[in-house]
Amino acid sequence: MSTLVDSHCHLDFDPLGTDLDGVLSRARIAGVGYLLCVSVVLEKYKQIQSITDKFSHVFSSIGVHPNERDGRDPTVDELVELARDPRVVAIGETGLDYYRSQGDMRWQQDRFRRHIQAARICRKPLIIHTREAVADTIAIMREENAADIGGVMHCFTESWDMARDAMAMGFYVSFSGIVTFANAKALREVATQVPDDRLLIETDSPYLAPVPYRGKTNEPAYVKHVAERLAELRGSTYEHIADVTTNNFFKLFQLAVR
Repeated sequence: MSTLVDSHCHLDFDPLGTDLDGVLSRARIAGVGYLLCVSVVLEKYKQIQSITDKFSHVFSSIGVHPNERDGRDPTVDELVELARDPRVVAIGETGLDYYRSQGDMRWQQDRFRRHIQAARICRKPLIIHTREAVADTIAIMREENAADIGGVMHCFTESWDMARDAMAMGFYVSFSGIVTFANAKALREVATQVPDDRLLIETDSPYLAPVPYRGKTNEPAYVKHVAERLAELRGSTYEHIADVTTNNFFKLFQLAVR
């Protein structure tokens, strides 16, 4: 069986965190060999660290989600220091989200810039979240020279033009269970155009469970359904999608060890 990687999940979130052994066992049975547990607040990083310390096939990132306002807002130096942990393979998730936050968005933009600066210093790729903020996301990526370090546009839902602009800066494009949703026709068109060498897959669990589990708690095992749908859309095979996305993961996140 080909090995899959869930390139973006939140194992520290309930209910995944309260059934971690079961979640990882089901993932293994589904062919998921590796997982990236992504940070959204610094206050929970110790919990993520305890997971990666216990499970060698789980990697982590460090960062603060663009919509988070209650916790610590990290400096560049703080992000760089936390990223010294060898199990941290990326910076993020970071980016811009104008859907869930409104008003003067300079605070979000400043945080995004700090994450890019930290990534360039510590030489770890970025995990970028963007929603209804295409122009500003691409502009800041260019202004802060994000191409110097690269990364992934996670849970991608935007246009082909944005995907193309991000790939021109060396970024990968990751598709989640959204690509299986009936109302995601435009996204499926984008998913047919991203070249093999820029493709990643993820769950973003516990959110966004793919069909046939839509509306239920998502978990890493379900990344298999994303791979199957992409294979169908691209006129490929499940094995090919699994192989290219796994190879791409380790090419991008070079500190992740098989």
